[in-house]
Amino acid sequence: MTLLVTALALIAAAVAVRLALQLRAERRRSAELEAVKERDAAAALELAASVERARIAREMHDVVAHTLSVVVAQADGGRFAGRVDPDAALRGLETIADVSRSALTEMRALLGVLRDADGEAQLGPQPSLTDIPALVAATRDGGLDVSYVTTGTPRPAPIGAGLAAYRIVQEALTNVLKHAGPSPKAFVQLTWEADALAVTVADDGRGAAARGDGAGLGIAGMAERASAFGGTLTAGPKAGGGFLVRARMPLGPREGSLTSTSAPVAGPEPGEDG
Repeated sequence: MTLLVTALALIAAAVAVRLALQLRAERRRSAELEAVKERDAAAALELAASVERARIAREMHDVVAHTLSVVVAQADGGRFAGRVDPDAALRGLETIADVSRSALTEMRALLGVLRDADGEAQLGPQPSLTDIPALVAATRDGGLDVSYVTTGTPRPAPIGAGLAAYRIVQEALTNVLKHAGPSPKAFVQLTWEADALAVTVADDGRGAAARGDGAGLGIAGMAERASAFGGTLTAGPKAGGGFLVRARMPLGPREGSLTSTSAPVAGPEPGEDG
């Protein structure tokens, strides 16, 4: 009997030790898994922060580059116009004030993301497709001879795709101001296809490439914006002179439509007047 009790006690002790070891091992595995989860979460946050920093950098580049290009063009023109046409010089100053105020508004919205301690910055609405006509008009007021047409039947587009299209037009027009030489003509066209939005910006300038800035911006930035929404972008000198930027972003098929409903181009073709 004593031997049986002793044997049972030894068995119970062995089982208890085994259970304790298993519990310790499970706790260790659980701690390791939790550590892995925390590292993954930290890596995901860092990646998200990196993507957001890149987005803000692109937005700031587009806003600043376009605004400064218009300001420089107006300031240069105003120096000469002031001698013979003071009213034209005053209009140039008004344009500088308008585009500068608009740029400040956008920059405050972007920098609000960085300043807000609670991660809930109060942002104004980002530009969209409906703002492109105003962008073209402001650029025209800034001294660039630019026309704007749309073809096809407009329809709702994702907010991100609309912002991308706006920034592509903005960057392309900025490059015309910077690189196309004296007195160029530019052409902006939005084409609503059955399953995509096509954006075309062309000019008849001296054909200089719309160079990047050595920091992945410029044309590379436009291509990134298009590709972020499954689209494509091509850019390069046109046959006969000038420069051409074309982007195409899929929107999904229009309900009840299997073919393009684009209307004939209302105005000069990009290859003709840039």
